[in-house]
Order: sequence, then C-alpha cells, then structure tokens
Amino acid sequence: MGLKALIYFEVITTLALIIGLTAINISKAGVGVHVPADQVGAPAVPQRQSPSELILHVFPENLAKSVAEGQVLQVVVFALIFGLALGMLPELRRRPLLTFFESLSETMFKFTNIVMYLAAPAVGAAIAYTIGQLGVGVLSNLARLLATLYLALIAFLVLVLLPVALVARVPIRRFVRAVAEPATIAFATSTSEAALPRAMEAMEAIGVPRQIVAFVIPTGYSFNLDGSTLYLSLAAVFVSQAAGKPLSLGEQILLVLTLMLTSKGVAGVPRASLVILMATLGGFSLPLWPVYIILGIDALMDMARTSVNVIGNCLASVVIAKWEGEFGKEAPSDVVVEALPQ
Repeated sequence: MGLKALIYFEVITTLALIIGLTAINISKAGVGVHVPADQVGAPAVPQRQSPSELILHVFPENLAKSVAEGQVLQVVVFALIFGLALGMLPELRRRPLLTFFESLSETMFKFTNIVMYLAAPAVGAAIAYTIGQLGVGVLSNLARLLATLYLALIAFLVLVLLPVALVARVPIRRFVRAVAEPATIAFATSTSEAALPRAMEAMEAIGVPRQIVAFVIPTGYSFNLDGSTLYLSLAAVFVSQAAGKPLSLGEQILLVLTLMLTSKGVAGVPRASLVILMATLGGFSLPLWPVYIILGIDALMDMARTSVNVIGNCLASVVIAKWEGEFGKEAPSDVVVEALPQ
C-alpha cells in the first residue's frame, strides 16, 4: 500500500508541476515587469553547464558549503542518500538519529510558523516597496499571475483529478459532499493542517478504512501537495520572466525535477511554499526581488492552492482504498459518520 501511495503521489504531483509550467508559459504573466533601479547591473546569468557538469554539480563536495551557497538540490541529494543509509542501519542504531531529526523537523516547522506571524506587516512593506520601485503597472502583472494560478488549479482539478476519480470509480457525489467542509476550512485558514482531522473523519465516513486514511492522508501532506507544487513551478517561471532571464526548456525541466524534490516535506503553515521557492531560486541564479512582488497577492494564492492540496489528498485516500479493494468494506464508527454532512 505504501509503494502504491508513493507512486500515485509522484505521478500526480508531476502532472501538477507540468500544468503550472504550461500555464505560466502561455500567460507570460511576468513579462513586462520593469527591473528596479537597484537591480540594474546585477551579475549576468552564469555560463551554462554541460550535461556532465550538471550531473556532477548535483552531488555536493561539502555539505556546509552547499548550505551556505544555497545549493538546495545538493542538500536534497545529500539528505536522500543519508536517509537511505540511515534506513539500512539496525533499529537500535538508527533510532537516536531518527528521534533527533524528527524533533529538529518539528522545531523548524514551528520556527517557520513564527516567521509567518510577521507576514502581514512584511507583505505591506513589500507591496509599498514594490509599487514605489516599479510603479502601479506591476499590478496588471499580479492580476495575470493570480488568474493564471486559479485557471491552472481548475485545469488540474478537471483534467487530472476528475479523470482519476472516474477511472477509479470514485462515488463523485458522495466524495464532493465529504470533501466540501475540509476544503472550505483549508481555504479560510490557508493551512492544510487545520483541515487534517476533518478530512480524515470525512474520508472514513464515506468508506475508506481507518488504516488507509491514517497512512495516506498524513503521508500525502508531505508528498502530495498538488496545489503547492503547481504554484511553485508557476511562481519560479514568473520570477525568471520578471527578471528578464527566461529559462530554456531544459532548464525548466530541471527546475521541475528540483521542485519535485524540494517541495516534499514543506511545512504545513501558511505561505511556507515561499520558503521553498526562495531556496530553489538560488540554485538557478535567479534574483529574489520578484518574490517580493508575489508577496503582495500570495495570501489569495495560498487559499486556493491549500484547498487543492486537501482535495488531492482526500482523493488519494479513496483511490488507494479502491486500488486495495478495501473501499466500503469497513463500516465507519458512529463518531466519524457525523463528519459527513446530511
């Protein structure tokens, strides 16, 4: 079941990244943004690497150097190899490190949450700075970016999640009724974590066994954030367009592959995707000032992508239950039945 879930997560998030990439290349929302005066004369794009140099560059020579230089892909590769090595150790040897890293992960999520409490005044300052430097004309680019995201999310729901539900023979009407409340909570709070308990109850109420719900949805919160991954590909290309440094098709594909890795384990707090975005941009020699433009509307974008995250994870639990042949075989308890609106 775990292998099936991970395969499903990777396929769906890859499709989300591709849709985001396609949408922003069609709308070109970042084209036409005037470069701020203090960014004129910034260093040019570094010399392009050959395929062999690109592969070698993925593997870090020194972890501390990779962290200091913001080479996020190198850090991710190191973390993957380290995790594989840790998994090969006997339980007695790996348990202390697992406990340490679990505690560190939770601490950094809380750290990110504290930083996001300052988001409101920071967004106001960023908007004031952006309009002061770039003029009110940048608002049209922001409107196009916001429309691009919403249309891309709708396209993802219609072209990816709906066909998946139809192929898996998910009871669409019952599923929509069950997912409406968790998705609404996510939209209002801009955090997937707030909707987690209600989402798990609702999926169990429509026939997904508790053991599948308990595995798929929490795991999906780290590996299947469809809305956030779509946003990341869209926002990264917007930054390159705004900075006047368009990425080639090969670089965009590499960007998608990088985001597939860096988006895993993103903190479940509002606007945490911006942290992932800023970390990833450094590996592609893209400036950070266009991110300040996105900050102005990120709250509106966050609500939509978080709702899609919840819908995607709820659907994943039903699909895996269908795949396992367990959907509807276990009667939900009286408590979880109350989670389904009458």
